[in-house]
Amino acid sequence: MASSSYSNSPCAACKFLRRKCLPDCIFAPYFPPEEPQKFANVHKIFGASNVSKLLNEVLPHQREDAVNSLAYEAEARMKDPVYGCVGAISVLQRQVIRLQKELDATNADLIRYACNEMPPTSFGRSSRMGHGGSSSSASYDQNSALYYPPPWNNDAQERGDHGSI
Repeated sequence: MASSSYSNSPCAACKFLRRKCLPDCIFAPYFPPEEPQKFANVHKIFGASNVSKLLNEVLPHQREDAVNSLAYEAEARMKDPVYGCVGAISVLQRQVIRLQKELDATNADLIRYACNEMPPTSFGRSSRMGHGGSSSSASYDQNSALYYPPPWNNDAQERGDHGSI
């Protein structure tokens, strides 16, 4: 929790509102004088009176989290007045979905490579040629029984398989 020295400098809220900062100021612990923009954003979006009412209704041990949430939402509303933090959450959710699809496609490619290109019976180096004339670029993991083709393998493209599942 941020602390404010009441005798030296008023909290950011009292300074912004141009009033005397009293020792029992509800804003002082959460809006230190070093962070004036934090209160300015919260005040512009929610209003000082509403924030004061909210802080008085919230349990003391939850006030810092409440102020941090208000400050985050206020900053998000300043950047995106229509959607606020919901817009940022939506962008992140779309990114997660896109990355999950990419991961699923990559895992499917790995399974396809493991099933289609596993050497017939040898557990040493692959005896298959066709990776540029050398089998030393591919590897076969004896512990997991998976075949790992080199990243420059174009066999899938030559077969017409372009990563579709």
